[in-house]
Amino acid sequence: MLLPHSYINISFFQPPAFLLIGIPGLEAAHGWISIPFSSMYTVALTGNCLILLAIRKTAILHQPMYYFLSMLALTDMGLTLSTLPTTLGVLWFDHRLIDFNACLVQMFFLHTFSVVESSVLLAMSFDRFLAISNPLRYAAILTNNVIIRIGLAIVTRATVSLFPVPFLLKRLNFCPDKTLLSHSFCFHPDVMRRACDDITINILYGLYVVASTASIDSLLIALSYALILRTVLGLASPRERVRALNTCVSHILRVLVFYIPVIGVSIIHRFGKHLSPIVHALVAYVYLLVPPVLNPIIYSVKSKPIREAMLKILRKKGQGS
Repeated sequence: MLLPHSYINISFFQPPAFLLIGIPGLEAAHGWISIPFSSMYTVALTGNCLILLAIRKTAILHQPMYYFLSMLALTDMGLTLSTLPTTLGVLWFDHRLIDFNACLVQMFFLHTFSVVESSVLLAMSFDRFLAISNPLRYAAILTNNVIIRIGLAIVTRATVSLFPVPFLLKRLNFCPDKTLLSHSFCFHPDVMRRACDDITINILYGLYVVASTASIDSLLIALSYALILRTVLGLASPRERVRALNTCVSHILRVLVFYIPVIGVSIIHRFGKHLSPIVHALVAYVYLLVPPVLNPIIYSVKSKPIREAMLKILRKKGQGS
């Protein structure tokens, strides 16, 4: 005989799907809000794709500095594509359901690309230090094989760091009445707080990942620039000092554009629970969208070789059409 529903003990529950949300409280305006979001996604994908094409088709850009920039552009495209389907799905079509396993996959790629980006920025700071402190051996040290190995190490580090995260979430018992997420994408701190189990292990592992990747990377980047500054101050000519520092401006801006939103998201999720859901949503979108959007803008404005190569490709496209 079957027991009445009220007597059934559900000891383990995983939701078949989570419910996404766009901008909390502004659901009626999602159609209008989708316009700037679509524009930012278009700029991010088109701009970073142009950087990749410019570096590939311009022989003078086949240098370590620009190879690392192409890694950064590729990472930004991956980060953009990881949230584009669900975000525009929510804003355009009010398609809010995401399958549980699909949510974990999206979360894995989102955080993996973030770790890759942090690592690439660290590699770029090492590149700038080497170019300024040891220009004569710069090309001999950073050969194509070395750059490929650095790229593989970056991807391996990010994948290994994030690989346990989905499995740590799958072991949790989730609350049947807590399937509404705070964003239009799956974000690890957001998903794990939908569980009814003890999430101490998840929190500790999340802190370990942040400490062993972005935190260490930011400290090493700061150390790199301290060494760069010491080297630059040792140059005899003021003109040489300015020229050396000018080669770092784009990278410094890019580091700030990445790490300031990362710090903002971390602070909001840990200490901003009393803040409006709109604040949480906007900070998360700044973290995910602003760096990929600004990357091609920063490098096209501050780097003359990149700007000229991008314009050359656009002119060819215009003549071809």
